[in-house]
Amino acid sequence: MNVGFPNMTGFVSTDRIRSLFTEAMSQMYRAEVPQYGTLLELVADVNAEVLATNPELRNRLTRAGELERIDVERHGAIRLGTAEELSTIRRLFAVMGMQSVGYYDLSVAGVPVHSTCFRPIDQAALGINPFRVFTSLLRLELIEDEALRAEAADILSRRRIYTERAIALIERHEQVGGLSEAEAAEFVAEALETFRWHGEATVSAETYKRLHDAHRLIADVVSFKGPHINHLTPRTLDIDAVQARMPERGITPKAVIEGPPRRDCDILLRQTSFKALEEAIAFAGDTSAVKGTHTARFGEIEQRGVALTAKGRALYDRLLASVRGEVQVGAGGAKAGDYGSELSERFRELPDSWAELRQQALAFFHYSVTPEGIAAAVSETLPDDADQLIECGYLVFDPIVYEDFLPVSAAGIFQSNLGTDQQQNYATRSNRAAFEAALGAVVTDELDLYAERQARSLETAIELLRLAGLQLKTVA
Repeated sequence: MNVGFPNMTGFVSTDRIRSLFTEAMSQMYRAEVPQYGTLLELVADVNAEVLATNPELRNRLTRAGELERIDVERHGAIRLGTAEELSTIRRLFAVMGMQSVGYYDLSVAGVPVHSTCFRPIDQAALGINPFRVFTSLLRLELIEDEALRAEAADILSRRRIYTERAIALIERHEQVGGLSEAEAAEFVAEALETFRWHGEATVSAETYKRLHDAHRLIADVVSFKGPHINHLTPRTLDIDAVQARMPERGITPKAVIEGPPRRDCDILLRQTSFKALEEAIAFAGDTSAVKGTHTARFGEIEQRGVALTAKGRALYDRLLASVRGEVQVGAGGAKAGDYGSELSERFRELPDSWAELRQQALAFFHYSVTPEGIAAAVSETLPDDADQLIECGYLVFDPIVYEDFLPVSAAGIFQSNLGTDQQQNYATRSNRAAFEAALGAVVTDELDLYAERQARSLETAIELLRLAGLQLKTVA
């Protein structure tokens, strides 16, 4: 699909704007964090090797329309401080065709934020560019020190993280339904300013220390002009190979890969990263020649697998919790081997074949008709059972890629790159209603999106097989 030209209204597509922004963001981050460029080169090398040696995977990705998107696929992460900032970022991402999907409470893992993922939701849009931004909102109510909480709120209330022109272009998009090519280019440049790194803190060294002592992430959100993008993540087809080869490129990875263990049939999301940069910053009102330092931005890599159903996710969560409750991995990674071995052992309970995952309704799949199926539909009476159609080779199913995030994994990446094993003892205070009120919209449930895609693909397959009048029996 060519998304570079204006449509009949004279507006460029939201897919085009999203692609322009992704490229601009990647160029900016590569200039700010040189190791990101090294990471991209390593991921590209590993992906090329995997595709060259695994024709089955290449064919599956091609059939699912995923092969071309992998090289451009990125996700970023930002942390916001106020409801107004969150509401405006929703409007900004809408210009790029991205919606809020999923609610994540990271306070359960000792991080004082709750989050969502902004991403495209239409299958065609995902195929063009599945750019995602994991967006967190600081939960000031979790700061125990009332005076510090009030001071943080006051600091945040005075900052403006969006340019006036960016706001004007967002409003124009809302009012007339789109942007011209020139306006889109200007919007990308203006929106990028929100995500840019600024080495000047807006607070004094003393205030920064108090915020930092409360939680490193609180200092990161409150102390700066804006929510600098803190990582930009490429997708790899073999995260274990990337993890093992990072030291060869002068990159030190975190101790363990977050998420499920290595499997033949990848599930959900696996993530690793390299340590956050220690960057010089100038504090407000500080006239000394010695600058302070701050750690926030890092490199991350991800490998994506199949989206699990509610049943599959419940099993995944139980298995992961059973390991994390017994094996703790320190910052030095002394028990990384123990953790990995135990993780693999526990996850034997979750089937590692596409057929079993489908038959047990543990994962979501996209159904499509084979050429043999189309030919047979013309001349044969076909069975009215999906399993039989699959057995005959008339229907195939491919895993639907997981487009979203895992709160425990996100918290693990956050903690690792804050340079601490600090685990604040926040009580579980999930508050989706408060988050949606700040957002100004209802968060879309990701499981609904996967279920709709699976059902829609099966309906299309039925129609193509001229079985529209039959009720195929499928797994629950």
